[in-house]
Amino acid sequence: MIVFQNETVVVFQSSLYQTTSTLIDAETALLLIDPAWLPAEVSEIQSYVAAIRRGRPLYLLFTHSDFDHIIGYGAFPEAIVIASAAFTNHPAKDYPVKQIHDFDTKYYLKRFYPISYPEVEVAVANDGETMKVGNCALTFYLAPGHTNDGLLTVIEPEGVLAAGDHLSDVEFPFIYDSYESYLETINKIKNIVDSGNIEILIPGHGSVTNSEKAIQQRVNQSIHYLHSLRQSDGHEEVTEQYEFFEGMKDVHLHNVKVAARKESQFED
Repeated sequence: MIVFQNETVVVFQSSLYQTTSTLIDAETALLLIDPAWLPAEVSEIQSYVAAIRRGRPLYLLFTHSDFDHIIGYGAFPEAIVIASAAFTNHPAKDYPVKQIHDFDTKYYLKRFYPISYPEVEVAVANDGETMKVGNCALTFYLAPGHTNDGLLTVIEPEGVLAAGDHLSDVEFPFIYDSYESYLETINKIKNIVDSGNIEILIPGHGSVTNSEKAIQQRVNQSIHYLHSLRQSDGHEEVTEQYEFFEGMKDVHLHNVKVAARKESQFED
């Protein structure tokens, strides 16, 4: 369902993990980010895109390769795909595809489109790379830490930060790549936010916010959580801020181990 909408930005939110999918009307083109989850939800997004497209080019941006974020790829076969170079060079592309099939099998789900790993046409290799999509200017920043192939995107003139699985109000940082990389990415996000150009934060899970104060709070909360992982106590104070913590407890315990050993080889 739609949870945020203005003249150019529409954000859909799934019933599962409050996963967000974003559509930006860039006048002469459309930009769609991480279309997801359930078949009916992807169908809703597909129908919305079809209703407003009017023959315009469609760009499809993936923030990272987690299966819940690439699950809607096949519903938009004509889209021009943007992702990080690490996403493009994923060493085990069959793995997230298998996760999608396993998920659908477990819940008896049938999709109206084929499942495959995205074929990337625009691969971002460096911080600060830019491109135009319609009247929008996109600036990209590599964001390893959650996964090794994360990508942050600042979209102007809307002032949107498409943050992927960062700065959620329902999830603490999930570290599936490395602790140090996640810290570097959060500091990178802090610099982006401190520039004063971000007006709308769209996380991969949770609530959209256009409050400068709330955006800063989420940055600070993530930094505080990451630092707490290397402390012997204080975890309780941090984790009680998350309503669904019990459902994520195993990930938190994993994060503590990752922070202690400085490396992560976590797999779902």
